[in-house]
Amino acid sequence: MIIIAGLGNPGAKYEKNRHNIGFMAADEISRRWRFGPERAKFQSIVSEGQVETADGPVKVLLMKPQTYMNESGRAVGEAARFYKIKPSEIIVFHDEIDLAPGRFRMKTGGGAAGQNGVRSLISHLGPDFRRARMGVGHPGEKELVMPHVLGDFHKAEQPWLDAMLQACADALPFAAGGDDERYQGEVMRLAPAPKFSPRQAARGEL
Repeated sequence: MIIIAGLGNPGAKYEKNRHNIGFMAADEISRRWRFGPERAKFQSIVSEGQVETADGPVKVLLMKPQTYMNESGRAVGEAARFYKIKPSEIIVFHDEIDLAPGRFRMKTGGGAAGQNGVRSLISHLGPDFRRARMGVGHPGEKELVMPHVLGDFHKAEQPWLDAMLQACADALPFAAGGDDERYQGEVMRLAPAPKFSPRQAARGEL
């Protein structure tokens, strides 16, 4: 069994924010793999299902922590302790400002790079969980980061966003089977990142 956690903030106010791309990924995975009904558990909205891999089906606990982003580790840590799941069996989908919009990278271990949800997870799990980093771009100035991630995706961003979310769900058997490098490659093959200039990104002209 593995845990897949999508990070975000609860409530309609945040639903379409860039910071909530992890929730969006979790919803797409649930749809694609026909997970069971959602319920409240582990300070989260959870659902269960399985993903078919080359080595057979893998059971998945899918989580959307309801603790707000900055306390995500409390929820995921509680579930991990309950099921005795190691950090290497936890995949966390989250927004990443250090990646251009539409870029996708898998990473295990390392620091938080300013992502407070990841920082919280490190404090509860240690650093060695697997991160599915979903690029939302950097606004160009440090003081603009918070309004950027707490802002909604632009309509012009919807095509790459939809493609990346679908690719993350479709390619999931590779991640569920433990092959993060193949998973990363397949997501980017199915949903190539859009071409744009950093200056356009900083102005929101994607």
